[in-house]
Amino acid sequence: MTTYRTRGIALALSLAAASTALTATASALPSAGARPAGAAAVPTLDWKPCTTEGAAEGQECASLPVPLDYARPNGPSITVGVSRLRSDHPDRRRGTLVVIPGGPGGSGIQQLGAAGPVLHQQLGGTYDLISLDPRGVGASTTASCGLSRDDRMMVNLRSWPGPGGDISENTTTSRRVAEACERNGGPVLRSFTSANEARDIDRFRQALGERRLSAYSVSYGTYVAAVYAQLFPQHTDRWVLDSSGDPDPSRVERGWLANMAPAADIRFPDFAAWASDPARQAEGLRLARRASDVRPLVLALAAELDAKPKKTTTDRVPLTGNQLRQALQMALYSDASFPMLARLVQQARDPRATPVLPPPLAAPMSDEDAAATVAVICNDVAWPKSVDGYRRAVAADRVAHPLTAGGPVSIVPCAFFKDRPAEKPVRITGRGPSNILMIQGLRDPSTPYFGALKMRAALGDRARLVTVNRGGHGMYLDNGNACGDRAVTTFLATGERPARDAYCAS
Repeated sequence: MTTYRTRGIALALSLAAASTALTATASALPSAGARPAGAAAVPTLDWKPCTTEGAAEGQECASLPVPLDYARPNGPSITVGVSRLRSDHPDRRRGTLVVIPGGPGGSGIQQLGAAGPVLHQQLGGTYDLISLDPRGVGASTTASCGLSRDDRMMVNLRSWPGPGGDISENTTTSRRVAEACERNGGPVLRSFTSANEARDIDRFRQALGERRLSAYSVSYGTYVAAVYAQLFPQHTDRWVLDSSGDPDPSRVERGWLANMAPAADIRFPDFAAWASDPARQAEGLRLARRASDVRPLVLALAAELDAKPKKTTTDRVPLTGNQLRQALQMALYSDASFPMLARLVQQARDPRATPVLPPPLAAPMSDEDAAATVAVICNDVAWPKSVDGYRRAVAADRVAHPLTAGGPVSIVPCAFFKDRPAEKPVRITGRGPSNILMIQGLRDPSTPYFGALKMRAALGDRARLVTVNRGGHGMYLDNGNACGDRAVTTFLATGERPARDAYCAS
């Protein structure tokens, strides 16, 4: 279920008495996300077979009109693409489970097509499975910033500093992207926020006629799930957050990006152990005899490529130090990607070889995908404006975390967005039903464990946390283990949740 597109920024799952009691209490709470009086009627969904590439057998799609601005429910509307996979055992069905994708920019319709059959098998048909393409993505209303091909390359959109930590080019690119989005995106692009995605999910719930939803969310989707649970607590049933970030409302996405630097340091030893294992010798992927030698080898290679990029099999896209760093960050998401990184390192070191870039680095993102990613990050929370502040942050971060060379704290287009966010980020609290199960790997390169503990603390007694002694991003049916998988499956299928936080050994 792991994809580069749906995992992180750039893309792609208690005691029953306590849960029941607190759910009843929450149903009396006012909903901060409730629609204003006079809101537009929820339309009927016209379901048809999905034509999306990768759709699962029996997967249906429809279009759901939603308000452009929920403060003006009878004003202009846009369309959100929605999808469902009905229970394959209707006699066992107990409700509806929404799959909330990662991103920002991940497609829920595509993720449902990939993960839906597996979830049906794991959960025994206890749910109709649903998902949606967030605003700006896939089958939903999109926006365009009109960005050039170069500005849509992941290695540029991610603002990796130049050699020595120079952010001059980052600053120029970020300003250009912000101005293009301001010029071309309009009110539609400004409506792309995590809070609006949560509201769109609730409108979907209403269109389905469901009183409550269960959820499986992953990566960035866990924040959307937490926001939904905060705004609409009375409409949550069994709620799973897989690989959560720090929900600090003063930082949100800015904090998630910054946390990727120490997260890479925590995860890298897993790759170093793999890449120094004698078993790699026969595969031609053993990088060093000792795990301790892999890190300096990669750092030295990145510095060499900073000074002298190497031609690749992709025309006009060389292998630079930053391309290698971006490939490293992607590879840390899953052990299954370790061979890709080791092969790229070997090709870069071999004077006779021409490196082959992994697909996300070889081609630009679509303009719509780039716009959706940038918009959510910039619309959710206000970013600092000082270029000197970013320059100082990069200088310090490069010293502390050389693997990522200051990229996670470098300047981004948000610094030049003229309009401030339309609303403050939702503060996640412990107010609501105790029906949330978190699952988290100890060595997550994108949403590190220390950040997930902040989400756990914010949710208080509403949540239980299952910690998995594994590396990678995304635990359930992915990088995790049987113990963690069993805890999530049991909770979703039966409602049984650990009485307290639990630990799963590797």
